[in-house]
Amino acid sequence: MKKVGIFYGSTLGNTRKIAERIGAAFGAENAQVVNIENAAMRDLESFDNLILGTSTWGVGEMQEDWETFARQLHKIDLSGKKIALFGVGDQVEWSDSFVNGMGMLHHRLANKATIIGFTSIEGYNFDISLALKNGEFVGLAIDEVNQSALTGERISRWVETLKKSFN
Repeated sequence: MKKVGIFYGSTLGNTRKIAERIGAAFGAENAQVVNIENAAMRDLESFDNLILGTSTWGVGEMQEDWETFARQLHKIDLSGKKIALFGVGDQVEWSDSFVNGMGMLHHRLANKATIIGFTSIEGYNFDISLALKNGEFVGLAIDEVNQSALTGERISRWVETLKKSFN
C-alpha cells in the first residue's frame, strides 16, 4: 500500500485528534497527517490514497479551512486516486445536520475520484445528514460528544477496511 495522506480541518482540535488516531492506526510509516490550513493543492495531488476529514459548523457547513480549500478542488486532477472521508459532529445537539461537512466534501469529490470507506448508520441516532448515500454514511462518522467510547473501535474497523481498498 502506498502512503496515505490524511488531511483535516480543525477549529477546536477534535478533528485533529481523530486524524492523528487514524494516522496512528495506519502506522507512522504508512500515513502523513496534514492540517488543511497549511496545505496546497499539490499536497493532495502527491498522494494516491487520501483521507479527508472535517467537522460540521454553523448550520451544517464544513469547517472553515476546508470551506476555503474546497472551493479550489475543481482545479486539481484527482482521477485514479482513492479517497476516504471522515466527519466529526454531534448527533444529539445537531441532529438535523449531523456530519453534514463530510457530505459536502463528498459532493465536491464524487465525480473527481473513487470514494471508498462508506460506513453503516447503525448505532447512530440523528434526524438528517447530508453525509448519507444509499442508506450509508459516505465515510466514517465520529461523535466524540455523545459516543466517544465507540470511537476507537470505529476507527480500527474502518482503517482495516481501508487498508484492503487503498492502492
